[in-house]
Amino acid sequence: MRRNAQVSLRDTRPFHLNYKICPDTIVLHNKEVAMKMTNEICRETSMDDVKNLIKKKDDIEEQIKAYYDVLEDQGVGLDGPLVDAEGYPRADVNLYQIRTARHNISCLQNDHKAIMAEIEDALHRLHAREKAKHLHDRTEALEEAMEQQDTLPAAFARVDAVMQGSPASAAGLKVGDEVIEFGSVNTGNFQNLHNISSVVQHSEGKPLRVTVVRGDQKTHMSLTPQRWSGQGLMGCKIVPMPPR
Repeated sequence: MRRNAQVSLRDTRPFHLNYKICPDTIVLHNKEVAMKMTNEICRETSMDDVKNLIKKKDDIEEQIKAYYDVLEDQGVGLDGPLVDAEGYPRADVNLYQIRTARHNISCLQNDHKAIMAEIEDALHRLHAREKAKHLHDRTEALEEAMEQQDTLPAAFARVDAVMQGSPASAAGLKVGDEVIEFGSVNTGNFQNLHNISSVVQHSEGKPLRVTVVRGDQKTHMSLTPQRWSGQGLMGCKIVPMPPR
């Protein structure tokens, strides 16, 4: 017999898992082991779980190979006869080792089939979890964007022009910005453009908080009305929003 076939032939108990993937159909004689296996299968599948299953598969394959080596050393294989031409047990081979190896190979092959099914199931669950997570993240982002859009107050004015080098340009105002806050003027108290003109005249040299909607997003900035090379204190043209 080869020296490298490292298996114990004294213990003939099969290394047999004897369970199916679905927790509802787990069939194990040991109740505590059954509960443990159910908990392991039901918990969220991770890549580490898949790697552990692959390691178990590799261990089973090594055991099967070791038992095949035993049969090869005996020169009988899985189906070679164990009786001589006269029907008596063969005396030139170790019958106990052969029968033990054949029995364990049969059990381990069942285990291998079960672990392969479990690996396939785990990969499917892992893929499904990643797909569900991606869909959840996209849905959350969409809901957040829709919620933000729904909660934005209605704009009362729009920036129609911004002069280069003006205080408005320095503050970051852009053509098309929809104004929802200009100093103390907001959607709730805006009546006409005179409200904005009044705030500007009384705030020369003082920073004003301006909030606009740009691309469905709120943008805050600080605008300081002041003298510059152009006309007015801001250097921009603001018009009322048309009725909706």
